[in-house]
Amino acid sequence: MSLLDAARTVRENAWAPYSKFKVGAALRTPSGAVYVGCNVENAAYPEGTCAEAGAIAAMVAAGETEIAEVAVIADSPDPVSPCGGCRQKLAEFAAPDAPVTMATIAGVTETRTISELLPGAFRKSSMEKG
Repeated sequence: MSLLDAARTVRENAWAPYSKFKVGAALRTPSGAVYVGCNVENAAYPEGTCAEAGAIAAMVAAGETEIAEVAVIADSPDPVSPCGGCRQKLAEFAAPDAPVTMATIAGVTETRTISELLPGAFRKSSMEKG
């Protein structure tokens, strides 16, 4: 199963009763393992979680901490990119040149790198003393 297919499949499990906007995400680690996540809304809107955050949590729970590539899919007219918070979360675990493929369920795709999505990312090295 491709990374995009994994994101497409998990998207169907999204809990989106309020927005009706289901999102699926899948990430691959250098080991080849694939972790998936879907958005989970909450009646207290700010308490929901994004698909990318769910996939990252699954990866970390499994003991891995490096992302090689990401796929995100939603039912939108154009490929939807990760929100700002998820861009930062992805940058925590992925190299600046890691690809992020964004897709629609109709098959339109766009690929950008982490650094294209979040130029000047705040990273661990940002906190190191000179």
